[in-house]
Amino acid sequence: MQGLVFNIQKFSIHDGPGIRTTVFLKGCPLRCQWCSNPESQSGQVQITYDASQCVQCLGCLHTCPKEAITTRQKRIIINAQKCIGCLQCVQQCPGQALSYEGKKREVDEVLKICLQDLPFYEESKGGVTISGGEGMSQPEFVMELVRQLKAHHIHVAIETTGYVEPSVFQTLAPLFDLLLFDIKHADDKKHREKTGVSLPLIQANLAWVMDHHLSILPRIPVIPDFNASLEDAQLLADYLKKQGLSRVQLLPFHQFGEKKYQLLNRPYAYQGVKALYPEALEDYRQVFLDQGLDCFF
Repeated sequence: MQGLVFNIQKFSIHDGPGIRTTVFLKGCPLRCQWCSNPESQSGQVQITYDASQCVQCLGCLHTCPKEAITTRQKRIIINAQKCIGCLQCVQQCPGQALSYEGKKREVDEVLKICLQDLPFYEESKGGVTISGGEGMSQPEFVMELVRQLKAHHIHVAIETTGYVEPSVFQTLAPLFDLLLFDIKHADDKKHREKTGVSLPLIQANLAWVMDHHLSILPRIPVIPDFNASLEDAQLLADYLKKQGLSRVQLLPFHQFGEKKYQLLNRPYAYQGVKALYPEALEDYRQVFLDQGLDCFF
């Protein structure tokens, strides 16, 4: 059983309780314009290019068996539609300007890495978090990984957009000790404009979670020019309260993923937009507190 993984982050403290190992899977149905992990969106291996390391030897053009590499204004351009992820270009690049995102890993391999920090999980009441992208984007791999983690009595959480086929969602969701469920907006039009998908499927899956009394923590990425106004906060607070939720975590916008867009040769819609910090969002947080929600950063 293999999954396409683009990162395994140890000693994570922001993806659930305690000290955790976060396993990042490739593949996501959303196209959030602020996404800090753009390499997670594609379900394929992707070649990245760092122009500052390129020696302009152009060996990659001749190495690629699918002619997926061209040049434009002294930059290497990778045609993702033609690329088959064979990595021949990466292996021959003398300046290491070419790299890649995504590696097929066996469940046993990922499990072994996670088990290395078992004492830290036990001491901090932590565990393992499946993330992405969409944490449920590779359901068979996820199901087997969770099964093996549970055999070692490890707390397992998942980060999900909620935009998952109901049959898949309803099979996977009960396996987890905690669902970290993204709630990005309560207005469908605004949600579609910035993420590329509509709300009904997400809302239906959230309602199912509440009906089945699963452990859930809704998390709101607070994004400028999207959902950062007090009016947006009120819509979100009203929605969460109506669903019967009592806690919510705010995730202020940051620029940590900006460099990744350059490496993927993709435009970044939030170029130059200033990061948000908790101290500037106290009025925003107060909207949720006024609704009786335990709201924290």
